[in-house]
Amino acid sequence: MATSVVEMLEKWSAMSDKGEVEIEVYEGFQTLTEDVITKTAFGSSYQDGKAIFHLQTQQMVLAADAFQKVFIPGYSSNNNNVTVDDIVEECKSFFFAGKQTTSNLLTWTTILLAMHPHWQVKARDEVIKMCGSRDLPTKDHVVKLKTLNMIVNESLRLYPPTIATIRRAKTDVELGGYKIPRGTELLIPILAVHHDQAIWGNDVNEFNPGRFSEGVARAAKHPVAFIPFGLGVRTCIGQNLAVLQTKLALAIILQRFSFRLAPSYQHAPTVLMLLYPQYGAPIIFNQLSTLDNPNHDSSS
Repeated sequence: MATSVVEMLEKWSAMSDKGEVEIEVYEGFQTLTEDVITKTAFGSSYQDGKAIFHLQTQQMVLAADAFQKVFIPGYSSNNNNVTVDDIVEECKSFFFAGKQTTSNLLTWTTILLAMHPHWQVKARDEVIKMCGSRDLPTKDHVVKLKTLNMIVNESLRLYPPTIATIRRAKTDVELGGYKIPRGTELLIPILAVHHDQAIWGNDVNEFNPGRFSEGVARAAKHPVAFIPFGLGVRTCIGQNLAVLQTKLALAIILQRFSFRLAPSYQHAPTVLMLLYPQYGAPIIFNQLSTLDNPNHDSSS
């Protein structure tokens, strides 16, 4: 995982002019997450299936368009046997959901840190204090990076990769005075819950990672108001991989670069099945030397 991130950053460095380079991170992070998930889950690299990944992106546009239309009722057989085709479909779901949600999370978090340099500096200081300016962070380091964890959680709150999820009632139940019959499907609007002022307070629309300083359960007025990956036994199966990959990538980027929004950036969150930046995410990166490291020993 770390190797894929380093390879990406080395390409960025090679493209730089006097240590500065503008990168469209929405596209760059998609390539990164595709490479990581294919190596992790399927044992091959992104380049091996590049044409297939491009077709999946086109398929996403068609699927999003289909969701805008009225569905025709259908029927399914009662055969519960798992076929090879079923397994293939599950693998495709793992890949698509895993790479798209993680790349979106990386993109939005990078945008937010570019918008809020104070938090970028705090996160970088924490990473360098823990790992140094060049030693690659490990998963053991990542779990101890409290500031970075708060930043990622706040990014997930403001811009959850999945804006809604669906659950089906297993039994007749009454919720908030409403009777829900067994079998009813309910849409849970994750984005709306995360932006509910009654739950999160008056600064609900502001970037404030500090709200997570005492953990997720105490960040809001309700202990389960934070649901970027769903909740319960049907929570996202790839949650841990997505968060680990995001934190690891950000930690390595923070070690090597400072960054800011490019003048051409336009803030326009848009839904196309998932929440993504409509006009992309151009970010200007500046390489950091060891002299930029606040912990650098000048005598060495």
